[in-house]
Amino acid sequence: MRPWRGRGIDPAELENARLSRSLVRRVGGYATPYKWLIAGFLVTVVAGAAAGVATPLVIRSLINDAIPAQDQSAINVLALALVGTTLASAGLSLLGRYWSSRIGEGLIYDLRVALFDHVQRMPMAFFTNTQTGTLISRLNNDVVGAQSAVTGTIGTAVSDVITVVATIVTMAALDWRLTLLSLAILPLFLLPSKRVGTVLAGITRESMQLNASMNTTMTERFGSAGALLVKLFGRQDAELDRFARRASRVRDIGVRQAVFARSFFIGLSLLSAMGLAVVYWMGARMVADGSLLIGDLVAMGILVQRVYSPLANLTNARVDLMRAFVSFERVFEILDAPHAIVDAPDATGLADPAGRIELDHVTFTYPAASTTTIASLTEGRVSERESGVVLEDVNAIIEPGQLVALVGPSGAGKSTLASLLARLYDVSSGAIRVDGVDVRRLSQASLREAIGVVNQDPHLFHETVAANLRYAKPDATDAELVAACSAARIHELIASLPEGYDTLVGDRGYRLSGGEKQRLAIARMLLKDPAIVVLDEATSHLDTENEALVQAALDRALDGRTAVVIAHRLSTIIDADQILVLDDGTIAERGTHTELLADGGLYADLYRNLVRNAAETPTP
Repeated sequence: MRPWRGRGIDPAELENARLSRSLVRRVGGYATPYKWLIAGFLVTVVAGAAAGVATPLVIRSLINDAIPAQDQSAINVLALALVGTTLASAGLSLLGRYWSSRIGEGLIYDLRVALFDHVQRMPMAFFTNTQTGTLISRLNNDVVGAQSAVTGTIGTAVSDVITVVATIVTMAALDWRLTLLSLAILPLFLLPSKRVGTVLAGITRESMQLNASMNTTMTERFGSAGALLVKLFGRQDAELDRFARRASRVRDIGVRQAVFARSFFIGLSLLSAMGLAVVYWMGARMVADGSLLIGDLVAMGILVQRVYSPLANLTNARVDLMRAFVSFERVFEILDAPHAIVDAPDATGLADPAGRIELDHVTFTYPAASTTTIASLTEGRVSERESGVVLEDVNAIIEPGQLVALVGPSGAGKSTLASLLARLYDVSSGAIRVDGVDVRRLSQASLREAIGVVNQDPHLFHETVAANLRYAKPDATDAELVAACSAARIHELIASLPEGYDTLVGDRGYRLSGGEKQRLAIARMLLKDPAIVVLDEATSHLDTENEALVQAALDRALDGRTAVVIAHRLSTIIDADQILVLDDGTIAERGTHTELLADGGLYADLYRNLVRNAAETPTP
């Protein structure tokens, strides 16, 4: 099969495609843990096929033997046999459904867990370049499609093959002439099935694309930030119109698909009826001239009805299989996406970190989007152009317990440097060392356990205050939560809420103000108790009074810890042990506040602007 290109495969290409052996083997690998369930399913299908052909044979014996002989005992036995075969068919059908559901649900569980684990370990560049709604659609819809390939399409095809073989063999044993006559109509099934399969594949493809697009729209617009933007710009009607156009197309496609499929079904039903009529016509003539018993004709009629439906399914099985296996390809496309940032084979843990940081000729360029994401998750809109150099030949040593401030104009590389420290990205050249060990030689878990980060816009999950705090320390006691929040000067506010620490914070914490979110994030960082703290504009949303309170808490909390602070607030900058002034990706100046002011360079200009802005900011 040719690779999936993201916006669906052309129906003609689907018809000409071939299942690759590697894909089949890989799918088989996921089904291997369920081999005993699959064996049970196959046994059930074979037994069900046997029970299915047994029913007309019992009727044949009843008409040909028991009734003419007026054998009441035989009639009773055969009647009970009919009941038994019916009950057996029903029971085997239920058992087969149990086996198939166990296989399918187990497979969908395995795929979902594997995909979730793989995606969450992708680098940050993957998430910044990927449409969230499309990714979620892929994780949901295509996994279900892969499940249907195993328990639906493949399971049905296997069942149909066994049923057809068993039925045709039984028919041939009864009368080979009527068997050939009933199969002569088969080409009339084959001719329309090829065209119908192609059309339905195209309809399904477009429907999947539109549903994924609507899913992306809802994910973006129904998030609190997206909903706020829509409201502030008054774009509700425009968004409704845009969504309605796609939804109307899905509606029209659904109607077309339903009518087309039903028309095809009706056509096959008419063909089946014609075939049955021909068999009864010829069979009746044979009964009339004595070359066929009437019981044989009745049994043949039942078997003909039983064989046409699976035959019709099998005529289109190839297209169904190809369409279903596309879901597996799309799932594997994500599972095969490489993790750009992985632990080295001999990675070591950062035990009892002291917090010494060394930047050794660090140079960094953001990778091209096409190397960090999957084109099909961005609707093909992936840039092939790399960004310019963000950091170039940066050197610095931060001793344990030091407070270092990163200052500089917007876009100078301050936040990027903090991201490299936590190894959200890997340096392009040079090295970053923590306690003398290159971060690429440390396990990511131990490195990030040693680093606590508070961003300018901290993220909170739509859970309770306590749950958001315990994300840093799942086994934290209530007393520890209170202590951390008290240090961040947020406990009194939380305690005043109707449900206290059990209060839901809302999507992305939108029930809290910017300053409250930042203080809660600071409390979460304090609960983590890291050796290195990164504050990325962590007090930018606080008013003067709250900033003073939080700054006092941070002063105590940062005592003995290495702190890297990206800030424009005067209090943090002035008290820093070392100030690194970044400009256009390089360290333009370094030193203490007093030293840099005396130099009269870029820092002095930045500081004068900060003083001016602080003076112009009204006091609340």
